[in-house]
Amino acid sequence: MIEYIENGSVTSVKGIKGSGVFCGLKKKKKDVALIYCEKPCSAAGTFTLNKVKAAPIIISQYIINHKHNIRAVLVNSGNANACTGAEGHNDALESQKLVASKLGINPSEVLISSTGVIGQRINMDALRSGIELAVENLSETGGIDAAEAIMTTDLAMKSYAVKVKLSSGEITIGGMCKGSGMIMPNMATMLAFITTDAQIEQDTLQKTLSKAVNLSFNRITVDGDTSTNDMVILLANGVSGISISERSDDYKIFTDALLDLCRKMAKSIAADGEGATKLITVSVKKAASVSDANIVAKAISNSPLVKTAMNGCDANWGRIISAIGNSGIDFDPAKVCINFGDIKILQPNFKADFSEEEAKKYLMNNEIELNIEINTGNEESTWYTCDFSTKYIEINASYRS
Repeated sequence: MIEYIENGSVTSVKGIKGSGVFCGLKKKKKDVALIYCEKPCSAAGTFTLNKVKAAPIIISQYIINHKHNIRAVLVNSGNANACTGAEGHNDALESQKLVASKLGINPSEVLISSTGVIGQRINMDALRSGIELAVENLSETGGIDAAEAIMTTDLAMKSYAVKVKLSSGEITIGGMCKGSGMIMPNMATMLAFITTDAQIEQDTLQKTLSKAVNLSFNRITVDGDTSTNDMVILLANGVSGISISERSDDYKIFTDALLDLCRKMAKSIAADGEGATKLITVSVKKAASVSDANIVAKAISNSPLVKTAMNGCDANWGRIISAIGNSGIDFDPAKVCINFGDIKILQPNFKADFSEEEAKKYLMNNEIELNIEINTGNEESTWYTCDFSTKYIEINASYRS
């Protein structure tokens, strides 16, 4: 029922334009992105739970909570505009008003987002020129440029779109995201922007996005840090003429497609973790509750000892069971099973009769699976993370230079 579009983007959706330009907030790369909706969109959003929130988060969250229709999203990279006080808040409001003025819309119809260094005032002269350029360069193919402009330490651009066949016709969902470090969302440094030409009422859109985020972006981690700027935005412009309500047969098809796209985007962030050499899928099964499964998966995914062992292709299952023991859930360690892919590493009663050579060969793959059975119930959860390499330290030791 779904088909991914080659080189898809947010502007693969009818009625959506985009752009990505360079204005000098970063040294060389594109640093301002703009999404423009030709028609007003219903909008939903999830935002960081970090107590320290950047100015754009506060402004955009207010707009979403008050259910305003949205016409544009402005994103800058190179500066987070976080911990910048009243001046930073005013800078964010000024950028919002400038976008609105250039597009002939209301400021309340403009969402804003930033990513980059915390604690520094943004260069408003550069951003003003960037906004002008972004408006001038809006196009129906500008989604790829926009996806490039929101990158910081990302090595890979993350842009997708999917066609969804419904009983009443076909719709499109497009998305772009960024994230490589400071990744462990608690809502939702990571940003994601999703568009669709379906018509969906705001309350339904918010409910649907929140569920999708919880099962995707909220189950990835690179380094266990939640950013001051995390957000996921979903816009629905209704240009397709196809209306989706919770009572319709098409609703489940749409929610499944949105979740698939969100998971694809989330996995792309984990795979592109700073200094990462492999994507690690952590599947926890036979837990007493979903909560327990999530707690265990998170503990394993965040463990520096597990992540460094995976980088070194070391089948050190002791680090995994230790992480489970530190997670805080109630379980019997003697009942735990650990598999690397289909390779049985640890069996009940601490039986660990496996080939080190076979395990090491498996761990040399770019994508690996850690399959854990707690054997306290029937619930499960899957998280995505990456390994830790020396490159991670190099990147973060010189992030501001």
